Amino acid sequence: MEVSLPKKLLAEGFGTFCLVFAGTGAIIINELSGGAVTHLGVALTFGLIVFAMIATVGDVSGAHLNPAVTFGFYLAGRFSGQAVVPYVISQCCGAIMASVILFALFPTHRTLGSTIPAGTAFQSLILEILLTLILVYVILSVTAAGKEKGITVAITIGAVIALSALFAGPVSGASMNPARSLAPALLSQQLDHIWVYLLGPFLGAALSVPLCCSTRKPGCCRVPSIGGKFW
Repeated sequence: MEVSLPKKLLAEGFGTFCLVFAGTGAIIINELSGGAVTHLGVALTFGLIVFAMIATVGDVSGAHLNPAVTFGFYLAGRFSGQAVVPYVISQCCGAIMASVILFALFPTHRTLGSTIPAGTAFQSLILEILLTLILVYVILSVTAAGKEKGITVAITIGAVIALSALFAGPVSGASMNPARSLAPALLSQQLDHIWVYLLGPFLGAALSVPLCCSTRKPGCCRVPSIGGKFW
């Protein structure tokens, strides 16, 4: 039986809440503890929480957990246009709620895990475009019609996110997710470069769709669903 849209939205909100709470929480605790979590630990935290949420709510909402992923699914014809805005709102609400709780727990932390360019804004913008292109391309490919489903999909996507955070995190923050960047930026008022993390992932997602269509058989993306049928 098809899952109702309100259930999908609740699952998306909760999944994105967990992503931001665990991921940016790891950044905050790492900085406050003098590096006890380590950069490797932060990267693994992001990858593992995405893996866990896909395995948990993927059959309910599709576990996009990311407005750029939702946008990519829509452009690929895998997601209803009527559900895009509700999904993005639910993802942003979940992310903001996580940042609100982290702010209450760590009110003196300056950034709350915000993504801030370590170099130039242009450098981080290009990285965010390319990282999101790779991420959404992988997601579209491993969830295409006829591909193997199940826990393998969650492992693959979680691994891509952890890998991106490992090598690009020190430069751009490796966000790839507008909701993940917007929430801590709003709470900590670190808004100078937020445009990088809103524009970059959406551009990367848009570029990933023609790439996926060019490398796979015609019609592979045409799955009539708005979530919960991808793995």
